[in-house]
Amino acid sequence: MRRLHTGFMRIDRKLFKYINGRLHNRFLNFWLYYLTHLGGATFAIAASVLIWYFGSPSWSKSGAQAAVSLAVSHVPVAAAKKLYPRLRPHLALPGTRTFRNPLKDHSFPSGHTTAAFSVAIPLILGHPEWIYLFLPLSLLVGISRIYLGLHYPSDVLAGAIIGTSVAAVTVALWP
Repeated sequence: MRRLHTGFMRIDRKLFKYINGRLHNRFLNFWLYYLTHLGGATFAIAASVLIWYFGSPSWSKSGAQAAVSLAVSHVPVAAAKKLYPRLRPHLALPGTRTFRNPLKDHSFPSGHTTAAFSVAIPLILGHPEWIYLFLPLSLLVGISRIYLGLHYPSDVLAGAIIGTSVAAVTVALWP
């Protein structure tokens, strides 16, 4: 079991170094630095509440589901960060590229990725024609977290799974 874990961690770091190191260029530096904020608390809360409040009845329902999903999804994120206190890549791996004011708390799982998926999935399930916008944006938030040196790919994958799972359950249980 230990060998499996070690092998997984090696692949995780290799993929991290590729995205964080080899893919860097001015175009991505600009876009991914700003797109990452789509998974931040300010944008995620504001977007879901504004859609809930100002949307048509079907969008309003999806916005309410997104807001509830966003709130609930951060419970497992907070628990996982306490149970698995993983150092952020920019603190653990020399030579990691990072940007202004990098976070210093634990990296597992990615809260930004969780937020992006927990908001996007109810919107997609309520309005499937918007999948071509919301899914790529959520994936870009996750990739941006690796690119910016803040998360390993496994942190992002865990965040996407948590956000998607909580959102799917929220929509399924919605009255």
